[in-house]
Formats: sequence, C-alpha cells, structure tokens
Amino acid sequence: MADKNSILEKLEGLEARYEEVSTLITDPSVISDQERYVKLTREWKELGDIMNARKRYINCLNSIAEAKDIITNESDPDMKEMAREELQINEELQPQLEEEIKILLVPKDPEDAKNVEMEIRAGTGGDEACLFAGDLFNMYKRFCDSKGWNLSITSVSEGTVGGFKEIDFAVSGEGVYGILKYESGVHRVQRVPVTESNGRMQTSAATVAVLPEADKFEVNINEGEIKWDTFRSSGAGGQNVNKVESGVRLRYNWKNPNTGVVEEILIECTETRDQPKNKERALSRLYTFIYDKEHQKYVDDIASRRKTLVSTGDRSAKIRTYNFPQGRVTDHRIGYTTHDLQGFLGGDIQAMIDALTVAENTERMKEAEL
Repeated sequence: MADKNSILEKLEGLEARYEEVSTLITDPSVISDQERYVKLTREWKELGDIMNARKRYINCLNSIAEAKDIITNESDPDMKEMAREELQINEELQPQLEEEIKILLVPKDPEDAKNVEMEIRAGTGGDEACLFAGDLFNMYKRFCDSKGWNLSITSVSEGTVGGFKEIDFAVSGEGVYGILKYESGVHRVQRVPVTESNGRMQTSAATVAVLPEADKFEVNINEGEIKWDTFRSSGAGGQNVNKVESGVRLRYNWKNPNTGVVEEILIECTETRDQPKNKERALSRLYTFIYDKEHQKYVDDIASRRKTLVSTGDRSAKIRTYNFPQGRVTDHRIGYTTHDLQGFLGGDIQAMIDALTVAENTERMKEAEL
C-alpha cells in the first residue's frame, strides 16, 4: 500500500504543473518566444501522458476497492463472481500501470524527440569495412522505412569495390533520436570477405555516429560570417547536373568554447539539384555539427555518472559484433544476442533497441530513486 501511495504522491504535484503549462502555451507572450514555447509544448505533451496514466491508475485502484467491497458485503453469488473476475483483472493490471508510471516519471532526455544526423564511416578492414558500412546503411534504411521515417543522404564517399568509405544522412520522424541514439559506437563484423581469396575469416569495423539535430536557437552562429561557394555536382542525374552549379560549400570559423581554439568548419552538400535546398541542408548540418561539439561536454558528464555504456555517445566504444559463421549479433553493453543475423541486417532491429531502452530506463529509475 505504501508503494501505491508514494506513486500517487509523486503524481500529485504534477497535476497542478500540467494545468499551469496548459494555460501558458495559450499565452501570446509565450507563443512569441519560440524557444520557451517549444520547451513548454514538449513538457505539456510529457505531462499529458503522465496524467493519462494517472487517470487509468486511479480507476484501477477504485475498481479493486469496489470489487473487494462487493465480495465482502454482497450476498448475490452472481455479483460476487463478477466482482472476483473484476478484481483479478485489475490486480494484474495494477503492477503494469505502476511500472508504466515509473518509466514516465524518469526524467526525459530532452534530445529524444529530435531528428538526427547520422554518419557511418568504414574503420579497420579496408574494402571489407566499406562493404560492411554499406550493410549497416541498408539496415538503417530498411528500419527507417518500417517506422515511416524520412531518410535523406547528405554526402557519400563510395568504396572501391562497393559500400561506403563514409556516408552521412539525416533521419526525420517522431522520437527518432530517442530510438537511434543507442546505435552510436563501433560495430564489428566477423566473416569471410568476398575480397578474400583464401577463405579466411576477418574482423572489420565501422563507426556509427548519431547526432541530435540542433534547433537554431540552441546554437549561436553569425550567418553573415559564413563563406559560401557553389560548384557543379558530379554523379547521377544526366547533363543537367554538370551544367547547373547546384552543389554548395560553406566555410565557417568557429571558436570552440571548450578549448578556445578557432576552427574552420567546411561542409559540402550536393544532395539535390536545387541550390537553395542544398544551402538549407548545409546550414542545418553546420548547426548540428557545432551543437554536437558544444553538447559533448554534457554527454561526457552523463557518461561519467552512469555505470553502463548504454547511450553515452562514446563513439570509440565497441558496442556490437555481427558474427556471420554463427549467424548471431551480440550487443556488448547489455549482453543481448539474437541468432537472426540476416533478419537483423534486413532492418529488424527493434527488439535490440527495446532491450537497450529497458536497460537504460532501469538505470535511470535507480538514479531517480523510483
């Protein structure tokens, strides 16, 4: 009973805050302050989910109390039987709702709702690493398709025998970063490469980076200081691509607040044949790049407080091995293994992400003492 009351006590103060935020987001002065409005809208949605769970939890507790009252005081056997069934259903539901509420009460990572910029880079292993980077990209593409997310490639450097030396792409949709953040790190593959004539197994690697897309008001950039060049794109698209200067290149001198050193950032975008769109995407990548650099201190701080490597953003950590001879994929952070390697590379990665999410939520619940 004490645990039940403690959950209701935790929810009590949140009801008043939900009412307050509901009023604030209709205030014209708040709406005109874009940064504050976005934060409050996000909070309102999160609190709304908690209020919905609270309502279902209270209904469940009331149903249990009513059923017990009928069983104790009612003489009609049919009524007693119905009450017993009702009691069983709600007593099974109660711990499920308590677990759901505990997870909802865990402080949310404010980044989770964001879109992402991803980068896959071939590591050790030469041509084979490039092929593996290609396999990883196809895996994420199929996963994004299954979620109904939009994936657009921003830049590509192809491998000599296929795959990619490096591929950068953006993913947009609902709650993208909260799901894909677990993919950051070094992915290893163990298999006999198609490039290996002796049939020997080789271990190769590719690095995956997942960055939350930056909002403009989170990063201070003087857009007037950006130097722009345009150039003719090469590649697919026929003669039009070579005649029109649709490719854009930006250069920006940025002072790293952590080191005080001024760094030149160079970004190219040849994604579309439309120069203004390429400019817009290059600018978005600049914001995300700087945000990631400035944000790394925050990520490192979280990592130092956490005991596991789940979603710390440590890109040098070996997080997963894809073993072809044994047909398995193992995530080293939580010891999770699936023996459906082909299905996994085919984009069926949700079960792995769910297991990582549970591990992180368990850890965060301990931190929040829930």
